[in-house]
Amino acid sequence: MTTPAADLAPQPERPDRLGTERLILRDFRLEDTEAVHAYGSDPEVTAYMPWGPNTPEDTAAFMARALEQQATWPRLDLGLAIELKAEGRVVGSIALHLRDIPNATVELGYVLRRDLWGRGLVSEAAEALAAMGFGLGLHRIAAACDARNVGSYRVMEKLGMRREGLLRQDRLIRGAWRDTYVYALLAQEWAERSRRRSPTS
Repeated sequence: MTTPAADLAPQPERPDRLGTERLILRDFRLEDTEAVHAYGSDPEVTAYMPWGPNTPEDTAAFMARALEQQATWPRLDLGLAIELKAEGRVVGSIALHLRDIPNATVELGYVLRRDLWGRGLVSEAAEALAAMGFGLGLHRIAAACDARNVGSYRVMEKLGMRREGLLRQDRLIRGAWRDTYVYALLAQEWAERSRRRSPTS
């Protein structure tokens, strides 16, 4: 049985970072600003996003919010920098946005520097963050993307998320209406998936 998000107490054992084979997921630092702006200002990276391309002022505002949010735990928005171990540099971000506290539901979001697309890095980061989220008692992780964003929904499907629907022309972004795919993954589905993937099962 999962614990409602409203009852989640601050976790003193919460790691400062999550490590994967190729990545470190960690809090943003002020010195990451240049790297964050590099991908946040890229028109191709932000083509299907509701934000961007970012101006230097946009990036500065994002960094200020990210640093301010780090003062609390749990956070309504757990946004982490994706650092590539091979570079020692931030190349993207991944976040869980708490959307429904009584029902322990969050929304997953992510972005990655364009030259690193197609290497499975976002899937690697999403696996780690989902494991942490369900370990903290989440019941449901949802995600949404522009229906044209094949790379994004492939990440969702690789994570084991189900496509729950298509929202027709639900968002007006940069003067054009977009269609949105909605995906989700439940705690019991994650547990079953983990059992199937376990070498001891």
